[in-house]
Amino acid sequence: MKLENLLIEAAKIKGQSVAVASAEDEEVIEAVAEAINRDLAHFMLFGQKDEIELLLDKKGIKKEMVQIIQSRSQQQAAELAVRAVHQNEASVLMKGHIPTSILLKAVLNKEYGLRTGRVLSHVAMFDIPVFAKAVFVTDAAMNIEPDLQQKEQIVVNAVNVARSIGINVPKVAAIAAVEVVNPSMKATLDAAALTMMYKRGQIQNCVIDGPLALDNAVSLLAAQHKGITSEVAGEVDILLVPSIEAGNVLYKSLIYFAKAKVGAVIAGAKAPIVLTSRSDSSESKLYSLALALCSSEK
Repeated sequence: MKLENLLIEAAKIKGQSVAVASAEDEEVIEAVAEAINRDLAHFMLFGQKDEIELLLDKKGIKKEMVQIIQSRSQQQAAELAVRAVHQNEASVLMKGHIPTSILLKAVLNKEYGLRTGRVLSHVAMFDIPVFAKAVFVTDAAMNIEPDLQQKEQIVVNAVNVARSIGINVPKVAAIAAVEVVNPSMKATLDAAALTMMYKRGQIQNCVIDGPLALDNAVSLLAAQHKGITSEVAGEVDILLVPSIEAGNVLYKSLIYFAKAKVGAVIAGAKAPIVLTSRSDSSESKLYSLALALCSSEK
């Protein structure tokens, strides 16, 4: 599965609706316009009505193709968008021109939020020019330094997203700086524990191996040179990074150095959340929408 294929698969799922919090953002409206052209979903746009209508006119979107809900503030836009998902009026939540902290505060609201009791984590799907298939990276944006229990939930979230697009038994590499267990390196201990949890059946619907350095995870030849026997090496689907710093560097390196394309969602909530950055392109926002729409079906 590639990101372009994801757009085709998302279009096959009918009746989906996306709630956009503070939709008065040109890149967001451009992604919305392309999604409408591809018949991906219906959109509920929360925010400053006049500004949204100007952007819709600029992109040639007929107002009857979307639902615009006036909001007094970013806080109200976030609350109304989250409530729409909570009440099953929308199947996906999308961030617009709004700080992440304001949106997540609404997401975590005990009355109308999207809590499930699981850890929320960032799952990014990359198309890398030198790779034959897409690769997921998690968690590069939400959990700063997750402990073992949080990493288990991060794996489960990523596995659920991968399975939603047809990767029935994704292969997960628990990444560390080295491929041997070192008591002084917490990442290697957690990776080994996750591997044992998989082997004991505590984590299901995937294959986990670790600790693996990045080269051994993505290259079977590199693993063979180091004498590593692994079901994951060279066939990895999900790269589990040890911390947000490692994930952020890998995420941006893939985009800026490897010219990879990316779509990403926040998983673990009642519904997928498209939480893109203002620096993300409209293309990335569109791919993120498609990933969210596909994963909302599971």
